[in-house]
Amino acid sequence: MGKFETYKDSSGQHRFRLKAANGQNILASEAYTSKAGCLNGIESVRENSQIDSRYDRKKSSNGKHYFNLKASNGQVIGTSEIYEGSSGVETGIKSVMNNAPKAPVVEA
Repeated sequence: MGKFETYKDSSGQHRFRLKAANGQNILASEAYTSKAGCLNGIESVRENSQIDSRYDRKKSSNGKHYFNLKASNGQVIGTSEIYEGSSGVETGIKSVMNNAPKAPVVEA
């Protein structure tokens, strides 16, 4: 089973990352000023992860692929790792859908 890891970044902001059971990062958050905000972000990922239309599939300027998970208000709540192709994006989305709803929250 995957897990959400919460941590403070080098500037003291709170962040989370969703990791698959194999330890690979599959989704990373934006920065939050409070731990409560970070935990709310995790709950938003849980709620929105099951709705395919909330995944914004993107292609970077160097031709690599990634996705953003958005809340109902359109705000980005998580960004994927970079993938070589669009099939990797679809695999990553399935992993978020499978892991996010029941993943425990741990401190890194």
